[in-house]
Amino acid sequence: MFAVLPLFTSRRTVGLYLLSASSLTQAAGFMEDSHARLEARTVYFNRDFRDGQASSRQGASKREEWAQGLIVDIQSGYTPGIIGLGVDVIGMAGFKLDSSADDSNSGLLPSSGNNPRGSADRYGKLGITGKVRISETLLKYGSMMPDEPLLKYNDGRLLPTLFHGALLTSEQVNDLKFTLARLTQYTARDSTDRQDIRVHCKNKRYACDIDADHFDLAGVAYRFNEHVSGQYQVARLDDVYRQQFLGLAARQPLRHGSLIADLRAIRSDDIGNARAGDIDHRALSGMLGYNLSGHTLSVGWQRMYGQNAMPYLDGSNPYLVNYLQVNDFAAAQERSWQVRYDYDFKALGVPGLSFLARYVNGDHIRVPGSAAEGKEWERDTELKYQVQTGTFKDVSLRLRNATFRSNYQRWARDVDETRLIVSYTFDAW
Repeated sequence: MFAVLPLFTSRRTVGLYLLSASSLTQAAGFMEDSHARLEARTVYFNRDFRDGQASSRQGASKREEWAQGLIVDIQSGYTPGIIGLGVDVIGMAGFKLDSSADDSNSGLLPSSGNNPRGSADRYGKLGITGKVRISETLLKYGSMMPDEPLLKYNDGRLLPTLFHGALLTSEQVNDLKFTLARLTQYTARDSTDRQDIRVHCKNKRYACDIDADHFDLAGVAYRFNEHVSGQYQVARLDDVYRQQFLGLAARQPLRHGSLIADLRAIRSDDIGNARAGDIDHRALSGMLGYNLSGHTLSVGWQRMYGQNAMPYLDGSNPYLVNYLQVNDFAAAQERSWQVRYDYDFKALGVPGLSFLARYVNGDHIRVPGSAAEGKEWERDTELKYQVQTGTFKDVSLRLRNATFRSNYQRWARDVDETRLIVSYTFDAW
């Protein structure tokens, strides 16, 4: 489109016209590549503690709630030029559908200020992220959901965890990716408030108030060929722990089916003032699977070495092959094995329908305050279906069930758990 300037125009007016045209061009690039996604998520959560009289000492005998979540994710494009600028916005809201004071605290909703044992009727959180792109290098600053081996955000309830800080990724070289990050705060999955980043205190392995000024991460990932990739990362939680990860993933097609391998090693040590105490931990885990005509049969093995359980950030998931619906099998000196079966019903002409069943058994656990050997096991099943066509296209239904048992219920309570998730995701533009 051409603009006609008046015959008698000052240099200042011409400058304003040119500046305005440049701004419109940049705004067009910024908006044309933007997109927005909306997810409506309904979650029913039921966790029944099966430890008998222990429930009177450790809290409620059941957690049961039903809630509705909404997630709006808006991502802009970039302004044109060598340096591209953009901004992302994510808004989340949760609404209580059904809950009682006795059965609350499921992780779906925050505790109510008026009734500490009840849940809030609604809550929300907002994250804004600025981003700068130069060629294949991207810097983000603000709120984000990192998905890295040493920092994987948790999305196991109604709304996901948000982390806050800076994240740099670079893929200037083919098949090679560099990652740098410094994160300082997080917003828990069932909270509206930012908190200082801290170590997770599952089963009282570490104290629940050990926070830190920042968490740093650096890593490199390389794709050797279309079948094999490797990754190395190192991370530090200031004055708490240092962690290193080395992983190798491979998929080898065969004449009939394919083989899948996933090997992971993690080393953790205390650093600085060691605010969580001495940390001495090594984790080795691996999964080997065979896929054929919709069937996948896998076996896994995991071993913890050292004097402590594996440390990881609150609000994150540990990157272990035996991390399941309820338990992570990462207690001090624990060894565990897994058998898993997946089936994709697309092979029977029913696309969108899938099933999994898995069992993990752990033993050799060093139980705090006891000389006895700790043992535990978990059994999970999951059935998922996503509508493929028609009015309800992209609506998904997911039914998850888990049973967990241990012989050291003072630290790990027995659980029967059911989760039902109904979600609908669509692109607004």
